[in-house]
Amino acid sequence: MSTKRDRHAAILELLDARAVSSQEALRRLLRQRGWDVTQSTLSRDIHELRLARVATEEGVRYARAEGRAGGTDESRPALEALLPQLLTRIDGVRELLVLRTPPGSAHALAVTIDAHPPQGVVGTVAGDDTILIICRSAAAREQLDRRFRTLARKGHTV
Repeated sequence: MSTKRDRHAAILELLDARAVSSQEALRRLLRQRGWDVTQSTLSRDIHELRLARVATEEGVRYARAEGRAGGTDESRPALEALLPQLLTRIDGVRELLVLRTPPGSAHALAVTIDAHPPQGVVGTVAGDDTILIICRSAAAREQLDRRFRTLARKGHTV
């Protein structure tokens, strides 16, 4: 196969056609289509395509993290759409807020927060299933904690 653009199109086509729950399953499907990609290449593709592992009625699967219509940048996931799906736990101390997500989902949520940082947020650091948010003050952290819990309640209790 020829280009990264073609590979990205193949990945999106596969995800639109079926539930894919792991990178290894996605690698196997790509290999069946003639794409022999390494795990690191696939991880980069997932990052560049802004894919997230989300819980659905059928189980956890990769999905496009797209913004809602009317957003300022529809290529970015909308916080209001992702937070109820991805936030599993929230905790904080002083100026630090810690968000927990399903494995592999922290990056998609952190990118969304960084794209339009809420007032009082200095920045984020994302791992595989954990996001550290650094706030300007304890009061800003408390306000953000309340906002995120309210948004998350739309999907489930945190």
